[in-house]
Amino acid sequence: MSSQNHHPEAAENDSLEIQSMVSGQIGSYNEAASFRIEMEAGDGVFLTWTDLWVTVSGGRKGSRAILQGLTGYAEPGKVLAIMGPSGCGKSTLLDTLAGRLLSSRMHQTGEILINGRKETLAFGTSAYVTQDDTLMTTLTVREAVFYSAQLQLPDSMSISEKKEKAEMTIREMGLQDSMDTRIGGWSTKGLSGGQKRRVSICIEILTWPKLLFLDEPTSGLDSAASYHVMNRIVKLAYQHGRTIIASIHQPSSEVFELFHNLCLLSYGKIVYFGPVSMAETLFATNGFPCPTLRNPSDHYLRTINKDFEEDIEQGIGGNSTEEIIDMLVKSYKSSEICKQVQHNVLKISQQKRGPLEMKGSQASFITQSIVLTKRSFINMYRDLGYYWLRFVIYIALCLCVGTIFHDIGLTYGSIQARGSMLMFVAAFLTFMAIGGFPSFVEDMKIFGRERLNGHYGVGAFVIGNTISSIPYLCFISLIPGALTYYLVGLQKSFDHFIYFVILLFTSTMLVESIMMTVASVVPNYLMGIITGAGIQGIMILNGGFFRLPDDLPKPFWRYPMYYLAFHKYANQGFYKNEFEGLSFPNNQVGGPPTITGDEVLRNFWQVEMGYSKWIDLAILFGMVVVYRLMFWGIIITIEKIKPLIKDYMAVSPKQSSMILENPSSISSQLEML
Repeated sequence: MSSQNHHPEAAENDSLEIQSMVSGQIGSYNEAASFRIEMEAGDGVFLTWTDLWVTVSGGRKGSRAILQGLTGYAEPGKVLAIMGPSGCGKSTLLDTLAGRLLSSRMHQTGEILINGRKETLAFGTSAYVTQDDTLMTTLTVREAVFYSAQLQLPDSMSISEKKEKAEMTIREMGLQDSMDTRIGGWSTKGLSGGQKRRVSICIEILTWPKLLFLDEPTSGLDSAASYHVMNRIVKLAYQHGRTIIASIHQPSSEVFELFHNLCLLSYGKIVYFGPVSMAETLFATNGFPCPTLRNPSDHYLRTINKDFEEDIEQGIGGNSTEEIIDMLVKSYKSSEICKQVQHNVLKISQQKRGPLEMKGSQASFITQSIVLTKRSFINMYRDLGYYWLRFVIYIALCLCVGTIFHDIGLTYGSIQARGSMLMFVAAFLTFMAIGGFPSFVEDMKIFGRERLNGHYGVGAFVIGNTISSIPYLCFISLIPGALTYYLVGLQKSFDHFIYFVILLFTSTMLVESIMMTVASVVPNYLMGIITGAGIQGIMILNGGFFRLPDDLPKPFWRYPMYYLAFHKYANQGFYKNEFEGLSFPNNQVGGPPTITGDEVLRNFWQVEMGYSKWIDLAILFGMVVVYRLMFWGIIITIEKIKPLIKDYMAVSPKQSSMILENPSSISSQLEML
């Protein structure tokens, strides 16, 4: 940035000339803006925000303001670019406008209106492309977009039409050469970061949402790809009257020229809001003209970035960057363009157009469930960490169990050996089901993104995940179960073997259901594994093997924990299935020569004999249903409670104004217009 060394009189004349030029441009802007807001209504979405504050509680250090009194608007057919240095609040503003600022530590005040009304954005009306590309890594580009098309597009469209729509969108994003390439993750190399970003955009523009939020849409893209992608998005806004708001870090000059309006932030404050073409004049009037042949966006960001202040040549008299930012903020607040923005916000707010249509996904619940089942089945098949690695571990463990307890026989000592072996199967073999938890957490991240954008409901996700997992759980229960059963030499009846496999399958599915419930509360996979392992450890401890039921302390461990632990019913089912119908020689002095299996169950293992083994199996199956319903209920409850917590924790405007000294009250200015 070059210093200004003009003569005082010359500088004054230049300043007057620039101010005159600015006044003329603002006058023409006022007329165009007023006409646009009156005429370009259609079925688009107008979004306005007034005196918007977002603060974060910092414990003993008090609150810190991230956004400070922002006012602006977004209109159909236009693209609003939010720019500023890293950490200035771009993503926070985007999250706030999209209704995604749900952290209990974040406090929001101010007024956000949609078509002049205070309402929640409808699922299906808006879409949000996050900064992190959360995609199913095992799918190809074609599969990922096509499955999303089946979830979002209406059932009235045929499969071929949805497929054509998906492939057309892929081509528009320049991914036609990568259609059959897997997205890729930790196990396989797939798409580049920029290609993944374009896939994320493809998924969200399939339905042409009326309001589209883009967080760093050009991240990871080269200049040519950035221009191509943004040009497509601008055409989407223009041709279909869509309202698009994008936070963007450092656009090229060609990309910057595509935007209609600019919101320039610096450390939570508005430096400029208005047409892109007017920003340069604001900087010029304050002594910071954009040098010839320099990208205007680069110039703005260099001027208001104080992170590297010592490396930047200052513009006027060696002022600090903080002083320059304050100068620009004050200049904007006192400018005609700021007053016009406030006037436009007020005018849009008074329109009071009809409420948004609450439609959500256009696909039916059955379609959602079928598509999610297919997609989840393919993901589980291709993800080595979901079931295949677990299958190998199961084979190894079952071979160990089968050889250690090989041909167990019917001696008196085999009573204890049988019980120990069956307890290991019921407890530790099913315990290995937590191995697929990291893969499930990745599925949960995808579910969270798609659920927030209204692609499908929680019920369809639960059904799809449950049905798709059944074939794999059957497979890893049948093969390892058969190895264990016949190597150990348990009861030869085929009916007993089938029960053994079904009980192992149900117990494994139950552990997965418990881990699903844990994932709904603890989304971090490391903390989730620790939590799930702890819960199962407690259940194993009081499941009736390490401490017999009659010996458990009654106030807590016997009642209710013993009856809540699924290992009680798994152990009893395995014991009844194996011991009923057998007899063993009795080595006890003075006792009968033989002891029956029923006596072993009653006296040795203290099993409840008032009901059959099928009741134990039914109880376990009921627990599977209960835990899956708990997962569904927790997700729904969290969705409903988070907004209530946010409203409860919100600070008042007076509290917000105390965070900084002498903040301007934009709402009061609006009332005066």
